[in-house]
Amino acid sequence: MTRRLPPLYALRAFEAAARHASFTRAAEELALTQSAVSRHIRTLEQYFGCRLFERRGRSLQLTDPARALLPGISDGFDALERASAALRADDHALRLKAPSTLTMRWLLARLSHYRLANPDSEVQLTSAWMDVDKVDFRHEPFDCAVLLSDGQFPEDWESTLLFEEWLIPVCATTDAAAGPWTLSRLLEAEQLHPTPDRRDWRRWLQVTGLSEQVPLKTGQLFDMLELGIVAAARGYGVSIGDLLMVAEDVQAGRLGLPWPTAVFSGDSYYLVWPRGHRTQARLQRLRDYLLAEVQAMQLPPVERLTG
Repeated sequence: MTRRLPPLYALRAFEAAARHASFTRAAEELALTQSAVSRHIRTLEQYFGCRLFERRGRSLQLTDPARALLPGISDGFDALERASAALRADDHALRLKAPSTLTMRWLLARLSHYRLANPDSEVQLTSAWMDVDKVDFRHEPFDCAVLLSDGQFPEDWESTLLFEEWLIPVCATTDAAAGPWTLSRLLEAEQLHPTPDRRDWRRWLQVTGLSEQVPLKTGQLFDMLELGIVAAARGYGVSIGDLLMVAEDVQAGRLGLPWPTAVFSGDSYYLVWPRGHRTQARLQRLRDYLLAEVQAMQLPPVERLTG
């Protein structure tokens, strides 16, 4: 089926003129003359059968039809730019998106070692704060991502479970070592919440059966897991951390576990990428490496509850 589209060069001139609200500045950007931009706009106006710009004094303004047209044209050029950038990208580089806390606590060190062992397969890591982990492979410049999820992904994605999220209270090592943590001591502790909705503490208290005995306190609110863990390590209270991501700090004596019971959150960390991706072999190599790193981890011996 033949696509019925106006000339691409005319659409390009329209998008630039609309963005700058100026034929002159559009011409400078596109390395054209102002009269050439004007001709391209007239071509589009003849194609659509309506005016696209109006002059009001020295101001150039879009007409109502042009305002309706512009978002789709801008999105189209953005998509073309991303597709072109992906094709130009270095085939040896995988572009990976991952949540901030996972990056700082676990992933960054592993990728540093991975690059040394695989000099022909660079990984370009982008750490992103995400209240809900997500990636849009059609509109974001990534080949793969690590996401915290329940595992329900689009059918055209590949996914591999790396590790489950087990929630556990964390505090400063001196607080953990200062005698046993009884129920009364847990009641007195300042709760640090790594999420604004306090969902991690709520989940832990519910599964451990302590929600009736230990109220969910207001406490200090953070917007990411890392901040809660750091605040706890500095003695500001007790936060909730992820068992695997705090394991090395616990082992090194930088973080304590006041109540050694971990609760499964229901979510896990997955490596995901589009099915049939052109760098499939390198993605599988990265997957195998991360899985081996997870299996080599020594986690603190704690009680585990699934709820």
